[in-house]
Amino acid sequence: MRAIRVPFIVIWFLLSGGLYLKAQTNDFSKSEIACLSCKGKLAQKAVLVLQEEIALKSNISLPIAKKWSTNSRPKILVGIEGELKKLPKSLLEPLTKMDAIGPEGYKLLNLPKLRTVLVIGHDERGTLYGVGKLLRKAILSPGSVLIPEQLKLASTPKNPIRGHQLGYRPKTNAYDAFSVAQFDRYIRDLVIFGANSIEIVPPRTDDDFSSVHMEMPAIEMIAEQSRICDSYGVDVWMWYPNMGMDYTHSDSLQVEIDERHKVFKQVKRLDALFVPGGDPGDLTPDDLFRWLDKVASVLHKYHPKAKIWVSPQVFRPTKKWYDAFYAHINQGYDWFGGIVFGPWIKTPIQEIRERIHPDIPIRRYPDITHSLSSQYPVPKWDLAYAITLGRECINPRPYDQKFIHNALDEYAQGSISYSEGTNDDVNKIVWSDQDWNPETPVIETLRDYARYFIGPDYTEGVAQGLLALENNIDGPLLGNHLVLGTLHQWQALEKKAPKEVLANFRFQMGLLRAYFDAYQYRRLLYETELEQQARDILTSAKPLGSQTAIGTALKTLARAVEIPIMPQWKARCLQLADNLFTSIGAQLTIEQHGAMPGRGNFIDTIDEPLNDVLWLADQLTVIKNLPNESERRKAIQTMLQRTDPGPGGFYDNLGSPQSWKRITKGKDRRYDPGNLASPRVAFGVGLSGEEWVHEVSAKGFDGRYTPLAWTNQISTLYDTPLEMTYEDLDSNESYSVRVAYTGRFPSRVKMTIDNVLVHDFIKTGMQPIYEFKIPKTCLEDGKIHITWTCGEGERGTQVSEIWILKNDTPKTIYFEKE
Repeated sequence: MRAIRVPFIVIWFLLSGGLYLKAQTNDFSKSEIACLSCKGKLAQKAVLVLQEEIALKSNISLPIAKKWSTNSRPKILVGIEGELKKLPKSLLEPLTKMDAIGPEGYKLLNLPKLRTVLVIGHDERGTLYGVGKLLRKAILSPGSVLIPEQLKLASTPKNPIRGHQLGYRPKTNAYDAFSVAQFDRYIRDLVIFGANSIEIVPPRTDDDFSSVHMEMPAIEMIAEQSRICDSYGVDVWMWYPNMGMDYTHSDSLQVEIDERHKVFKQVKRLDALFVPGGDPGDLTPDDLFRWLDKVASVLHKYHPKAKIWVSPQVFRPTKKWYDAFYAHINQGYDWFGGIVFGPWIKTPIQEIRERIHPDIPIRRYPDITHSLSSQYPVPKWDLAYAITLGRECINPRPYDQKFIHNALDEYAQGSISYSEGTNDDVNKIVWSDQDWNPETPVIETLRDYARYFIGPDYTEGVAQGLLALENNIDGPLLGNHLVLGTLHQWQALEKKAPKEVLANFRFQMGLLRAYFDAYQYRRLLYETELEQQARDILTSAKPLGSQTAIGTALKTLARAVEIPIMPQWKARCLQLADNLFTSIGAQLTIEQHGAMPGRGNFIDTIDEPLNDVLWLADQLTVIKNLPNESERRKAIQTMLQRTDPGPGGFYDNLGSPQSWKRITKGKDRRYDPGNLASPRVAFGVGLSGEEWVHEVSAKGFDGRYTPLAWTNQISTLYDTPLEMTYEDLDSNESYSVRVAYTGRFPSRVKMTIDNVLVHDFIKTGMQPIYEFKIPKTCLEDGKIHITWTCGEGERGTQVSEIWILKNDTPKTIYFEKE
């Protein structure tokens, strides 16, 4: 059979939605909006939002009729169930045949023969969410308002809590640069995608009071945020950590109480207060709940119906702390609203549900904003991305966000996400859609996102482009040739985009990530080859002479900087970063954009080395100053063979997927997406005297450069054991185990092999490498099972490298603390 070749123009027409526009839509460009019994302010707001958004995107201002009329104009009718008696039977009957809807739900129905679209809310909020859905499905372009002919939808949200945290504070990567108008715009965008809650933060948190970007004091902006939310009928939550020095002394308590009077009085609306048990804050449960009793008295003076929610977040958890916490939770305080499940909570949400009274609601507080050092890090993330994209990059993870949401959604009544700026914009929209209906396909959400925010001509291109960005970060980068294909997709969109699309911050974010990822891919290929060339040169130290070999190797490594690869892609990244600062105040660099370190400034790390150049150069600088040729050649060989376990030995770099086969997997990710009971990939070396680090740098311990392998570990949280199995050892031989304990936080760790103690608790972060003899009794069957566990109250186990060495293997350790 001969293949049928479809002309390119037809393919383009299909992908751009051309047939969909012409054959499956009805023209409402000359329609009017009719508001039936819209007496409430929120229903009137829904009509206004519909009119304004259509005008913004089509340049057509549809008139608003205050009552139903029989004139000949097409109509978009907005109304509330139970108040539709005056409608003609021809409109009422189709509505009654649709599925029933509940609180906040809506019915959307296009009746082409009657040239009418119905937007009917179960209640006033429902009218607003129905309008939002209509706007998402409409084809709005200059001079044109088209509505899908087959539009028929009855929908009620599954979860009563659906929202996001928008903190006006310096730590965020964009919000502190927002004006009042920008907050109104952003909150409206979230409402259009189903959000019914916004969480604000008080002026005093674990942050500075102000930043160079702020247009007004934080105490004034939270009042504006509350007012904006109230205008959309959105619940206002406040995240209020306990930052005081003392919550037992009367004078200190009075200072805290006075502050809360000022804050609670300032905001027009406040429906709920969320007080984390820790992160930040460090109170015992008894002190925490005594304090919350006092807070409730102040809160109810200004907001009588507001409830207080609390989370079991604590940095160094103990059984005693949790037992006391849950005992308080179950006491039934009048002011208590529910429990919040978020980052740094040791108890899995399934266990929380079992430990608390069945009537107590749970709200999720998912970290959708961070890619590492977070509640839900990117699985199998490549070290090159960890180094350059860092913790808080532009991070669309649509499929992974749906997976995380749906894994645990049955245990909670919805979520208000933890967000630090606009970098997680796509993730916010996915979470809102999943909180409304967990069965919503990701691609549907992304098509709505692209159509509504960027334009109907970009529906498929941007939706698929966002999925491609998620594919970019799936697994090892070195062999991911799809990264270049992703860039080509975005470049094709960029080439045809008009200036208004190029100025759209959502388009800019996707385009920037496409260029950034491709740049890192090419750099990784280039720098990996340069390192291999340098190592090959060093293996020839004997015929070349050590000094010549060292000099030539260093020059080879330096080519990465002196002859950079694809500088035009880097230049485009820098330009797009500037554009994002202009369009939405996104702060992607510290010096130029005023970003906070480790908070979205991933452009600052765009050229961080992706090979071992820093450690190699540091070692070679020491070696070239050794007094004679023999010592220099021996030191070079030792350096090059740092990971060699010798004949009959084993070596594993636990940051590499090739080594994960030895690791006991733990719980399936479907039940444990936050790795509370299963290993996860972790990044960072750790610095002496630092409690934890978020940036992935090859500097560690006392500030010296370390091997790149030490920046990447397998980790478990809290007292979850980390386990590995080695087989095919020689039972007649004796072995030692050498282990590198590196990671972003110090912890007390002990090691056993086959339940035999190898070493008791060691405080990691003091030195990287330890070596111990393996008990002979553990080798009888030629297999060993290694287990690491933490002491109570510790954050977890982190192991970056492990060697199983025959005892006659010479030591080859560099940079061991004396």
